[in-house]
Order: sequence, then C-alpha cells, then structure tokens
Amino acid sequence: MAVEKMLSKISCDNWLVVFGILVAILLRNITMLHPHSGEGNPPMYGDYEAQRHWMEITTNLPVLDWYQNKTENNLEYWGLDYPPLTAYHMYLCGLFAKYLNENYTLLHKSQGFESDDHKLFMRITVLICDVLVYIPSLVIFYYLNINGQKSETVCEFSKQVPLLPFSLTTILGLLYPGIILVDHGHFQYNNVSLGLTTLSVIFLIRKKNIFATMFFCFALNYKQMELYHSLPFFFYLLSTCIPKPGKKAIGGIISLFQLAVTVVLSFSMIWFPFLLDLEVTHQVLHRLFPFSRGIFEDKVANFWCALNIIYKLKTCNHAKLMRICLFTTLSAVFPSSVDLFLRPNLKKFVLALINSSLAFFLFSYHVHEKTILVVSLPILLHFPENPFVCFWFLYISVFSMIPLFVKDGLILAMMALLLFYILSFYACMKYYYHSVQNQPNTSQIKCSRIQFLHDMLNIKIKKLEKSGSAWGLLLDRITKDKDSLKNLFFFSAMFFSFIGSVIIFISSLIFEPPMRYPDLFTLLISVYSCLHFLGFFVYFNVKQIEISQDFGDIGNVKLKEY
Repeated sequence: MAVEKMLSKISCDNWLVVFGILVAILLRNITMLHPHSGEGNPPMYGDYEAQRHWMEITTNLPVLDWYQNKTENNLEYWGLDYPPLTAYHMYLCGLFAKYLNENYTLLHKSQGFESDDHKLFMRITVLICDVLVYIPSLVIFYYLNINGQKSETVCEFSKQVPLLPFSLTTILGLLYPGIILVDHGHFQYNNVSLGLTTLSVIFLIRKKNIFATMFFCFALNYKQMELYHSLPFFFYLLSTCIPKPGKKAIGGIISLFQLAVTVVLSFSMIWFPFLLDLEVTHQVLHRLFPFSRGIFEDKVANFWCALNIIYKLKTCNHAKLMRICLFTTLSAVFPSSVDLFLRPNLKKFVLALINSSLAFFLFSYHVHEKTILVVSLPILLHFPENPFVCFWFLYISVFSMIPLFVKDGLILAMMALLLFYILSFYACMKYYYHSVQNQPNTSQIKCSRIQFLHDMLNIKIKKLEKSGSAWGLLLDRITKDKDSLKNLFFFSAMFFSFIGSVIIFISSLIFEPPMRYPDLFTLLISVYSCLHFLGFFVYFNVKQIEISQDFGDIGNVKLKEY
C-alpha cells in the first residue's frame, strides 16, 4: 500500500522522464550490438583498440612512461594523447579488465584483442559513464532550467517559461543520436567530458562558481576539446568578479582569487605526477596538442576542409596555417565573448557556449568530425528555449558524420536512430499541443500539422477550429505580419535542408562516385553540413546579442539619497 501511495503521487510528467531515460538506455544497449570502429581491421584497428590499448599501457607501465615513446610504449600505435584524467579513467577500467581476464591488457600481446566478452566489458564501461555522469547531468539541468521558476536561486535562468516541458525536453535530449552512435557505436567516452561540463553549468545556475570552475577543470583535463567551451566560462566567471555598482572592489578581488586558486589546485592535483619533471610535462603537452598532424582530420564539415577543395591547404606550411587558424578562430569568437562579458547572464552564457564551440569547430586547427559533439552539448542545453532550430542543428550534426558511420559499418544504426529521433520529435510536439496547450485531442492528422505549422510560425491561436479557418488564419497572418513571414522562410529553409540531405545520402548509397572523384559524396556531405554550420553560427550569434541584460543581472544598486 505504501508503495502504491508513493507511486500515485508521481506525476505523469515524471513518469515520462523515467520512460525517456529507460528508452535512452535501451537504445544505447541496442547500438552496442553493432560494429565498433576498426573491428577486425588490422593493423591499426580504430578508436575501440585505442581505448583498450590505453588500458594496457596504464596498467603495465609506470605513470611517468604513459606519454613517453619507449620500447614498451610505441606512440605510433595509438599513443595516449588525451589529458591525465582520461589516463586515470583508463587505468581504473584496465584494473577491472585485468581482474576479469588478464589477456585483455597483456603488454604487447593483447594488441588488437577482440572477443565477445571483451566487447561486452568495453561497452558496459561506456554505459556506466552515461548512467553515472551524462544522463543525470542532463536531466538535472533540464529540471533546473524548466522547473526552476519556483526557486529564487535559479530564477535568473528561468524568467521565461521555455517552450517545451521538462519531460519532453528530457526525452529529446537523451535520444540525440549523435552521442549514442559515437560513444556506443564507434566507441569513445565523450559522455564523461560532456557530462562534467553540464555539471559545471548546473553549478553556475546554482551560483556555486567555485564548484563550476572545479568541474570544468575536470572536463578540460578529461578531453582537451573542452577548450572549445573555455572562453565563455572564462568571461562569464570574470564578469562575476567585476564589482557591481554600490559594491566594494575587495569582494570582486576575493572572488577572482578564489577562482584562480580553484583552477591551480584542480590542475595541480590532476597533473601532479607529470609536474615533477619538466621534460615529462613538455612531452604530455606535446601529445595533447599534435600540431604536426595537419589542419583537419579526414573530411570534417568545417571551413578549412571546404576551402581545401579550391585551395590545397595541406600543402602549406604548418606554422603559417596555425597562425591563420588562431587569428580566424579568435576573431570569430570575439563578438560573443565580449557581449557575454559586458552584458552577462546565464541565457547568454549557454548561447555563448554554442558560438564559441562552433567557432572553434569551423575555424580552429586539427578538427575531427566527432568534435561536433562538443557543439551539440550546448545545443542540447538550449533545446527547451528553441526546439525547432536546435533539432535542425542536431539532425545536421548527425548527417555530417555519415562518412564516419559508413566506415564503421554503423549506417543501419544511424538510419534507425535518426528516424526514431525525428518521429520522437514529431510525437513530442504533437503531445505538447494536445496536453500542455489544452488543444482538443483529435485524430485528424491534417489538423495537427496545421497547429504544428502555426507554432513554427509563432502564430498563437487559442483553439483550432475547422481546418479551413486555420489555414485561412495562417495565410492572413503571413501576409500581414513580417515576423510570421520571416518564420515561414525559416520553415521552408528547414524543410528543403532535410530534403537536400536525404537526396545526398540516398545518392551516396545508390551511385558509385566517378573514378576521378572518389570522395565526391563525402565532400558533398562535408560542404553541405559546413554551409549549415556557418548559417547556424550567424543565427546563434544574433540570438545572443539580441538578449538584453536584465536589471537583476546588475545586482543591487545603492542609490544615493539627496
């Protein structure tokens, strides 16, 4: 009886969240059954073997030899090139692997080791990271973002009710195919760094800046690609140290000192074994930033790869290219960073994360196609505020990685997950119209599509009447209202974007590329996605700058009485 009474108090919204989490875990388990990167493809195999090899190295060699090129550690064979926190994680996983079966991590003899039991172990380690770090962090963020109006601590972030409720946002956030395919199909641990970054944002929402700084340091020391998010964190936290009108400067100085000490202590704790010898420190940094590898990896959907079609950049001097990339990237991220620093608030901060990471993805040096996941995280955080644009971006992000999924034998999994995601988005939006907006529950699909279109065009109607009058209202509004016309243009662009991507994808499956241009379809996908990302970059920068600073962001201003 007590259990039944407790269950009866749980709202339908919360049950939907539980359902979404279970479905997300189920999809991850199903994806595990598909091939991983480099499966049965010697001598280098793929990222799966890289992670296994790191477990082998960290459990068999001294800490100071993990990043060194020695007889026992050939760095040409998947040498460790992620920060120390990743190495410690691999060491922990390696201990469990050795306990289960010492053949998993035998030095040298285990290279290329593949078995059903080992694959299950490796897959479970990724799933555990999802369950312990990534999924809880995303759910907590959505809860604070959407249901946070009741708390004064988070009211700054939730002053306007987002479009989507907590349950639907959680479902769509956790079902994003990109992270599922890369981590549970291709095989990586992106969920750890992305989850730690989300936890850092959560602490910012709770105004716990020291904990936010600490967790972002953890994320940065797990994967150096979190540098893509570093500038918004830096400028937002720095802005909190600027004395507000009516406040003493000493308070800001103390806050800045506390944040600086947190960064130093966090890095010192993680890097301690490697700081005892400067040569070792230099070698670790050299491994983390391999500038000799080239300006981009494979056919990534960024600006330089697209430009390389016209002008062969890989023939240029590396040092010159690095300077150009540095200048271009900093120039691209400058407007959003300055805007965030001068007019800080948390809504701007999330958009600044999008703009900064997208600028790095498009213009920085040595970018991988999988790095789009770093951009996708703040897109997921922004999802309840702008679901249609965010859904569009997430779709294109998966489309941009099609060459990787084809290479890994994950194309069937990608098609299934992406189709499921599209149908889930449509179902969630339809449920929202009927349940949240109290629309009549009708089985007329045509009527639902009209309401769907009305919402995209930002046309608010209290109740759908006959389909004819609804279409009439739609056409009348478009002809009289510029915003509705603008939204119609956006809807049309989104529709034709989907059609174009489907045509390119189907063509790549049906037709063989010309012998003269063997990478034709790969480049088409890359350039097509890059054009979208450039458009999204402009869009989100404009959205950030359009947000005005609320008086509450300035702090309590003491006015002098006369």
